[in-house]
Amino acid sequence: MDLICYSHLRWDFVYQRPQHLLSRMAKHFRVFYIEEPVFDAASNFVDHQQRGNGIWILVPHLVPGLTPHEIVAEQGRLLSTFFKYVELSSFIAWYYTPMALDIDFGTTPALIVYDCMDELSAFKNAPVALREKEAELFRVADIVFTGGASLYEAKKECHKNVYLFPSSIDKAHFETARAISVDPADQENIPHPRVGFFGVIDERMDLPLVAHMAAQRPGWHIVFIGPVVKIDPQSLPQAPNIHWLGKKTYEELPQYIAGWDVAMMPFILNESTQFISPTKTPEYLAAGKPVVATAIQDVATEYGNAGLVYMAEHANDFITGIGIALDIGDKSSWLKAVDAKLATNSWDNTSEKMLYLINIALSDKTHKKNTNQKKEDTYV
Repeated sequence: MDLICYSHLRWDFVYQRPQHLLSRMAKHFRVFYIEEPVFDAASNFVDHQQRGNGIWILVPHLVPGLTPHEIVAEQGRLLSTFFKYVELSSFIAWYYTPMALDIDFGTTPALIVYDCMDELSAFKNAPVALREKEAELFRVADIVFTGGASLYEAKKECHKNVYLFPSSIDKAHFETARAISVDPADQENIPHPRVGFFGVIDERMDLPLVAHMAAQRPGWHIVFIGPVVKIDPQSLPQAPNIHWLGKKTYEELPQYIAGWDVAMMPFILNESTQFISPTKTPEYLAAGKPVVATAIQDVATEYGNAGLVYMAEHANDFITGIGIALDIGDKSSWLKAVDAKLATNSWDNTSEKMLYLINIALSDKTHKKNTNQKKEDTYV
């Protein structure tokens, strides 16, 4: 069986939930990861790249100026041709974006999975029709996964087969930061103490908080790793103690976080962050860094209440929390608690549990289909 994933995220953008899960699913299926179209072509085509890990990345390139109907139809036509070329077998359709639901290349999936990792309708520039398409996806999906506890609570009544799978971790990857003592070249000259963040820098970042902290604590050096998207780079606060180092690869992240004194999550508190469950929380912890976060519900419930992350209600609280984190002396008891918390939290475990549920859903659907067929045969 094959697996076809429709995603709003570029595979090579930031390595996160889809990449972690689908890389593991590729041990069991051929995985075709379909990105949203790019409108830059003289004639329509699909760029396809086969990765060494068994994943195909498909990017439709379309001519500019197509109508919404033509965009959907052309993607269906291009994908139909491609999947005939690779001799697509029975497949699972895996959705990250409900907006791809209308794409039809003429073959019906054996199972439809919706991995609801975020409340996309609350994000900046979200399509107007997103809520309507998500409701439709809930109607046709066979199984739904949610990326956090708050999101699960919001979606559990939308479908009879909803499961909670919060952010997991590649613990071994980030634990290497505990033993790294050499800084990357673009970080080595930044003075200590360093307070760092890695991830996407977008409308969810509380930039006034960052500017306030930099002004109030000029001796602290604030390091940001990650791409800037959906906001004007000119809106980023600038100060001698704020350092925007840009996007780094997933492989490089432990090298950077190793040189920080505290890791932070300065997210703004509004509808765009109401349901987020940041993957970076356990990644920071696995790296052995104290963590300070604004009052994101899932972080507070999972890690703040356990005393592993300092939760801040407002900007001055945030500064206080970082000060407390910087003053921690012996971290051995805290690290022991961190390791106990993360012991069973892995993307390997998560993907295997998902696969187990998928196999049950496939079996149930096949049984139901066979039963209905027997009833029809008896009637005839």
